[in-house]
Amino acid sequence: MSGKRQDYLTWDEYFMGVAMLSAMRSKDPGTQVGACIVSPDNKILSMGYNGFPIGCSDDEFPWNREGEPLDNKYLYTTHSELNAILNYRGGSLEGAKLYVSLFPCNECAKAIIQSGIQTVVYDSDKYKDTPSVIASKRMLDAAGVRYYQYTHTEREVKLVL
Repeated sequence: MSGKRQDYLTWDEYFMGVAMLSAMRSKDPGTQVGACIVSPDNKILSMGYNGFPIGCSDDEFPWNREGEPLDNKYLYTTHSELNAILNYRGGSLEGAKLYVSLFPCNECAKAIIQSGIQTVVYDSDKYKDTPSVIASKRMLDAAGVRYYQYTHTEREVKLVL
């Protein structure tokens, strides 16, 4: 009988925690989303958060959700899932698992499917009734990409920075 700790983090807790921590890098005043891509043997391959592409200053591009057509963040931001896929510098993502704090939109679902990611673990599904998420689930289902909602354990993790 070993005396190992019994209260260690599960893989889902650990990787969702990394995704949530990544979301804290986002400068979006309205929505911060983080993503973490993991290999089948539980190694972190890449991470991402929502923000502007490299070279597009977050001081010069708009963070507005509404307003003038060219003054809308949605035209310029890259979602966390796509950032994590594009940030990956290795080979294939075939068979990988994606942890993300918000269910992926239809555009991110396309990238997830094309990259070979096989499983999506998400926290919030607050846009589940929108056409974008309905289309996303339809595509993920058709492509055989498994997805499930992260189950909170009520564990409190405190980071002192």
